[in-house]
Amino acid sequence: MIEYAPKATRQVVALRHHYETLDRPAAARALVAALDEAERRIEGNPSAGLAAPRPYPRLARPGVAWIKAGRYWVSYTTTSPQVIVGVFYETANIPRRL
Repeated sequence: MIEYAPKATRQVVALRHHYETLDRPAAARALVAALDEAERRIEGNPSAGLAAPRPYPRLARPGVAWIKAGRYWVSYTTTSPQVIVGVFYETANIPRRL
């Protein structure tokens, strides 16, 4: 299991709360499934991530990679052990959230 940075944990909690407030249990389940997929992919091949999400090339940072899992962008550290540092819905205004 991959660790989550406190900021990433807050992002996931906020997303879940948003879905629960809107009574969207399927969206909450899809979030959990996407995070499970992201963890498996990161553990399986940590170097497979992108430098930044394609729509947001200015988000590239040394030591951080991004993958798309389900409808979410997940950022993680490339050093061992990997840590998930960000989770964003695909249409979120990511630059304003960092």
